[in-house]
Amino acid sequence: MPKILTTLAFALLATTTGFAAEWSYTDGSGKTTTLPEMPSRIVAHGRAAPALIAYGIRPVAIFLDYPLEQERALKDVDLTGIEILGTSYETLSAESVLAVSPDLIISEWWPLDNAYGGAAAPQYGGDRLAAIAPIVGPAQGSSALGLMEDYEELAVALGADLTSPAIVAQKADFESAVTRFKASVAAKPDLLVMAVSPYPENLYVAVPSTSSELSDFMSWGLKMVIPDTPFAEGYFEELSWENAAKYQPDLVLVTDSFNDVDLKTLADQPLSDRIAAVKAGQVARWPAFWLRTYASYAKELNTLSDVIDAADQTIAD
Repeated sequence: MPKILTTLAFALLATTTGFAAEWSYTDGSGKTTTLPEMPSRIVAHGRAAPALIAYGIRPVAIFLDYPLEQERALKDVDLTGIEILGTSYETLSAESVLAVSPDLIISEWWPLDNAYGGAAAPQYGGDRLAAIAPIVGPAQGSSALGLMEDYEELAVALGADLTSPAIVAQKADFESAVTRFKASVAAKPDLLVMAVSPYPENLYVAVPSTSSELSDFMSWGLKMVIPDTPFAEGYFEELSWENAAKYQPDLVLVTDSFNDVDLKTLADQPLSDRIAAVKAGQVARWPAFWLRTYASYAKELNTLSDVIDAADQTIAD
């Protein structure tokens, strides 16, 4: 993922003049947004919100793609005083956004879709939101770590202090988790992993290079199945359950974006046993697309390290 450039322009606007400093940010789409002063009233997408809150940047309101109880990114996040404006792509009204008077709307730019995520996408009324306040955000790309680093730059542009003891400790814990993950992977050099999103009708096999956290895992040494005929947009390959045995990994990671829903879907599908790893019970969670903070990423990496440590790397032989 290209590094996002963020800049703050303070020239000619010293505080002694009584004027606020101009604020400028170049986001993941390459668009530069300039405002007369640093924005303070922010409306954020539900997955952008935890990244901002981790740095002390609290939105006045958020909008979600799913009901709050299904949003993994917001689990254990303190939303006190933050208004929830909508809980699906279709339920966010421009009027509710206008009512909270935002200076800035933060979503994420999805390069493969050429659009911002969630209700900020054009097909869900994003143009109406953009007429209320500028929409900006980091790009979803080839690294969850890179995405978090881009959020860090955005948070600094919004006034965050990276020397906060809590932030320093979370980053140190994350680095320790990465070190442990690399060691666990190195100890199982033949382990082959496949990430999937199961539906009752079909099985979708993830393309690691277009999933930010899977791409990270591979960069840290994990061997993964790479589908050979993915959809044009590049995220998944679709398999019928009759063809679910096309790829034979040692370990299957299942999307957990909706908590245990997809794990249950896989367990309830009789043909899933055609995948030897599923039959052997070597199935674990895939934290799919929702990791936004060093703390949550460290926790998930440690969980995956436990899974890898216990895994049999000969299932696919």
